[in-house]
Amino acid sequence: MKLKFIPMLAALLCSASVAAIAQEQPRKVTNVELLDLDGNPAKLPYFGEKNLMIFYVDPDRHKQNQDFTEELEANHRAQSPKIHGFGVMNLKDAPMVPNGMARNMARKRTEKNGAQVFADQDRILSTAWGLGDCNNQFVLLFVNTAGELVFVRKGELSAQDKEEFYKVIDQYK
Repeated sequence: MKLKFIPMLAALLCSASVAAIAQEQPRKVTNVELLDLDGNPAKLPYFGEKNLMIFYVDPDRHKQNQDFTEELEANHRAQSPKIHGFGVMNLKDAPMVPNGMARNMARKRTEKNGAQVFADQDRILSTAWGLGDCNNQFVLLFVNTAGELVFVRKGELSAQDKEEFYKVIDQYK
């Protein structure tokens, strides 16, 4: 019995590592329809035209990675006519924050910094793109003009995550 178990375990581990590697590879995603801050349907801007840097944020954890976003804004590393960045609020995973209040808070902030923010009330983006559980997480995404999701990180970004992100965006400037 033990002899049969070892090859089965090895096969399982190999298939799990192949699946993990497959998730790291770029995968095609499609444009989705979310809501603008006024509650109107809106597609992701410049999808297929520019490379997209997307902050998919749970309002319960909106300050997670605040140092990174401030650093990114200050150092202009993602600034390029070929890259368009914006935020998407993951409202479904923030049930204690009323959707209207979250949109109003985002509207006030975007008036100050000129950022573009959308609302995802039903996990449309995370479901369509196979992101898995995004609750209580800041998710950093990068989609190239071919519609390939080439970078995904969830939660608190490590120094290595930031370095890998900068390597990716430098390829697409």
